[in-house]
Amino acid sequence: MTATETGAESQAPAALTTAGLTPFQRAKAIVGGSAGNLVEWYDWFAYSSFALYFAPHFFPKGDTTAQLLQTAAIFAVGFFARPLGAWLMGLYADWKGRRAALAVSVGMMCAGAFAIAVLPDARHIGALAPVGLLAARILQGLSVGGEYGASATYMSEMAGRARRGFWASFQYVTLIAGQLLALAVLVLLQNVMDRPALEDWGWRIPFVIGAVLAVVVFWIRAGMDESPSYHAAKAEGAERARTMMLFAHYPRESGIIFVLTAAGSLAFYAYTTYMQKFLVNTAGFSKDAATALTAVALVVYMAAQPLFGWLSDKIGRRTTIAIAFLGGTIATYPVMSAIATGPSQGVALSLVILLLVLLSGYTAVSGLVKAELFPAHVRALGVALPYAVANALFGGTAEYVALWFKDTGAEAGFYVYVSVIMAAGFLVAVRLRDTNRHTLIKED
Repeated sequence: MTATETGAESQAPAALTTAGLTPFQRAKAIVGGSAGNLVEWYDWFAYSSFALYFAPHFFPKGDTTAQLLQTAAIFAVGFFARPLGAWLMGLYADWKGRRAALAVSVGMMCAGAFAIAVLPDARHIGALAPVGLLAARILQGLSVGGEYGASATYMSEMAGRARRGFWASFQYVTLIAGQLLALAVLVLLQNVMDRPALEDWGWRIPFVIGAVLAVVVFWIRAGMDESPSYHAAKAEGAERARTMMLFAHYPRESGIIFVLTAAGSLAFYAYTTYMQKFLVNTAGFSKDAATALTAVALVVYMAAQPLFGWLSDKIGRRTTIAIAFLGGTIATYPVMSAIATGPSQGVALSLVILLLVLLSGYTAVSGLVKAELFPAHVRALGVALPYAVANALFGGTAEYVALWFKDTGAEAGFYVYVSVIMAAGFLVAVRLRDTNRHTLIKED
C-alpha cells in the first residue's frame, strides 16, 4: 500500500463515527478497557514481582541466580505463548468484536492466576511443580497475547481523532498501574507479614487477588459498548481477517510493528521487571529497598504517559517514538553502568526514572500508532500478531539474557544489546509515516 493510497483511505467517509458518542460513553469505554488491562497486567507482573520469594519452592537447587534463571526461563516461555494468543484473539476480535475478545482474554488470565495460587510446590509433587507453573504461565501468555491487540485496537478506536494520543496512552497507564499494583501488594505483604511466612505461603496471596479482580473485570467488560469501527467494517461487508491477508497485503506495516516492538519491549522489561532484580543482584540493594525504588520510579513513569500521549497529538507520534529510541540508545549503557556501581538510593532512583521517562515517548503511543497502520477489518490481528512475536523474542527473553550475561561475567554486554536493538527501532521510527495525518482509523 502506497502513501498516496493510505492518505486517500484515511480521508474516506466513515460509516459510523465516534463523534456520536457521548462523553459518558467515551469515558466508560476508556475506563472499562483500562480496568481490564490493569488486572491483566497485574496478574502478569505478579509473577515477576514475587519471583524472588517463590523461586526456591519450585526450583530448590542452586543459588539465587540459578533459581531466578529457571523462573525467568518459565517467564520467557509464557511470552512464547503470546503469539498464539495474539493470533487467536486477534482473529476473534476482528470477526466477533473487540468487546468479546477482551472478555475472553481476562477470563483466561483469571484461570492462570488461580492455578498459580493453589499449585503445590516441589516439596509435595516434585518435578510436577515446575511443570504446573509452566502450564499456568502458558495460559496467562495466551491471555496477554490476546489482550494487547484487542485492548490497543478498542481504546484507539474509541478515543476520537482530536485527543487520540492522550486517551490511547491510558493503555500503558493501566499496564504500568498493573505492575505498580503488584509491587504495592508486595510492599504491603513485606510489612504486615513475617518474612518466613511470606516466603513459605504469603507469595500465593497476590495470585488469589488477581483471580478475584479478573472475575470483576470480566463482568465489566461484558457490558461495554462495541467499537464503532468494528460495526462500520461489518456494515460495509469488509473481508474477514485472515492470517495470510496480513502478510500478503501489509508486510511493511507488520515489519514496522515487529521492529518497534522489539526495541520497546526489550527496553521496557530491562528498565522495569529486570531492574528490580538488577538493583538487588548487581547494585547491592536489599529486596525491600529495590522494591521501593522500583515502585516510585513506576509512579513517575505512569504519570508521564498521558503527557507524552498529549504531546504526540501536538508534534506527531513519529517524533515522540524517534526521540524515545534515540535517547535510549545513548543513555542505556552509561545509566545502567552507573547503577551497577551501587550509588545512593536517590541517585539510583533518578537514573531509573531517566530511562523510563525517555521510553515514555514510545510506550504512551505504542498501541495507537500500530492500530493506525491497519484498516478496521484486520486491525486487531495486525496489531497483535507481529507485536506478540517480537515481544516474545525480545521482551520475554530480556531477564534471561540479562541474567545469562551476568552469569558469564560479562554483564555490560546486556547494556550493549539493549542499546543496539533500540538503535534499530530509531532507524525505523524516523521513516514512519505521520500517522497523525495519515491514519487508517477513519472515525473522528
